[in-house]
Amino acid sequence: MVAASGREQPRNEFPGVPIAEAARQLGVPMPTLRSWELRYNMPEVVRGVGKHRRYSAAELHGLRLMRDEIARGKRASLAAQSVRELLQLTGTASEFVADVLAASERSDPLAVRQHLTRAQGALGLGPCLDDVLLPAMQQIGLWWQTGRCDVEQEHLATEAARAWLEALTAYAPAPARPTTIVLACGPTDLHTIGLEALATLLRYQQWTVRLLGAKTAVPALETAIHATHAGAAVIVSHLSSGRARAIQSLHAANVLGVKVFYAGNAFTSPRSRRNLPGVYLGTRLQDACELIDRALG
Repeated sequence: MVAASGREQPRNEFPGVPIAEAARQLGVPMPTLRSWELRYNMPEVVRGVGKHRRYSAAELHGLRLMRDEIARGKRASLAAQSVRELLQLTGTASEFVADVLAASERSDPLAVRQHLTRAQGALGLGPCLDDVLLPAMQQIGLWWQTGRCDVEQEHLATEAARAWLEALTAYAPAPARPTTIVLACGPTDLHTIGLEALATLLRYQQWTVRLLGAKTAVPALETAIHATHAGAAVIVSHLSSGRARAIQSLHAANVLGVKVFYAGNAFTSPRSRRNLPGVYLGTRLQDACELIDRALG
């Protein structure tokens, strides 16, 4: 921009919110944010003119993930490492995640499925789901939140992943376990990709699975448990606003006498799990399957 005098006016080359506003949005004190930057390099670059901290939308998202990891009971150093692995795509599965993300950016669902198949062949089904599929879907969600991709691209990637999981299900071995497991989201929860991935992994371990999907009302859950003679139910809730309704589902299943399991971001902190019936499954699908297997024998 040029002023009337003909001299170029300074531009704001460092957009974003100052640290006080970041602290307010995140519910994290300013000294804690400074400590995360100085001790754990989280986020890596937040300095603007005059060395004032200003946070972009992407950096705020990284700090939000850091906050949530610590709330789950993880040490700050390990939380920072986990967040960097997600946001910077480091780790053994990074090549596959990067390929899935690149295909998503090109709006190429066939390539998304092909890269997931390649990752499965190299890593195995469980690691592919935990270390490639779910991190890629989380990253695409971040892109949508920060405006890097539009909702159509986000939906395309999700549907491509869902189609890949459905194709895997067609080749799952026949059930050989005596117990049927019902899987459902809480009554207000819409995000199902993690639940669908868990269902796929359980089917490959020869469990009989009934996937009810998004926004499963308590009466629908009860009906499904009765109709399938289920011995276990898994309830997933990701939004804190839906936690109370999901807890109603947990209690309803517990009253019916089935084994109860639950997971999702709404239950990641120890406080959120206090006095709940059932077993918390954690954040990794492979660990969840081991817990289910151990509980059902």
